[in-house]
Amino acid sequence: MRVHWLQHADFEDLGCIAPWLNTAGHSVAGTRLYAGETPPTVAAFDALIVMGGPMNIYQYAHHPWLRGEKLLIREAVDAGKRVLGICLGAQLLADVLGGAVTRNAESEIGWFPLNLTAAGRESALLAGLPQSFSGFHWHGDTYALPPGAACLASSEACAQQAFSLGPQVLGLQFHLEVTRANAEEWFRHERPPPARYVQTPEHILAQHERFEENNRWMREVLGRFLNG
Repeated sequence: MRVHWLQHADFEDLGCIAPWLNTAGHSVAGTRLYAGETPPTVAAFDALIVMGGPMNIYQYAHHPWLRGEKLLIREAVDAGKRVLGICLGAQLLADVLGGAVTRNAESEIGWFPLNLTAAGRESALLAGLPQSFSGFHWHGDTYALPPGAACLASSEACAQQAFSLGPQVLGLQFHLEVTRANAEEWFRHERPPPARYVQTPEHILAQHERFEENNRWMREVLGRFLNG
């Protein structure tokens, strides 16, 4: 498939997704929105991956490209393309589908349990994930479930952690794609103070096996999402 991805910050990339796409034989192109690059039309790709970023989806004054990005996401969904949104990407996807994005009651940064909902347990896209598992989080905002979408997962700090709209659209608030090297890079840009749902960098980075486990699940989800 022709896969296009949208990047919102120079230090947030595809993580473990990039090598998997290359190994699987997909063609990959990307747009660095933060650098002023213009994304292609929807005719140029079969699947769109919208990644994370430190901004809020409504910060148009600081990031004017957000308006055009939302239009592209909407066009991709309407054209029947497969669209995967991760963290900020999930919030952007929810927003264009009618689910408002707001500040969550708690910031959630670190390794915290996720629980699949009944819809999540029945979802073919998440078939490889345990009913309960530890995922990597880094977000302060949340979204309302878009009309017609199914909530697939939740956590103690955040009720909306994943959603789907049929087999074509998938939003993940958490970060299965992040490698340990990615997390190290993020902490070089920001070191959030510990809070109820904010763990220390030392604790987060010590979880080598969890990074590897999350990455394995990310590859499984991608296989189902792009090839299903």
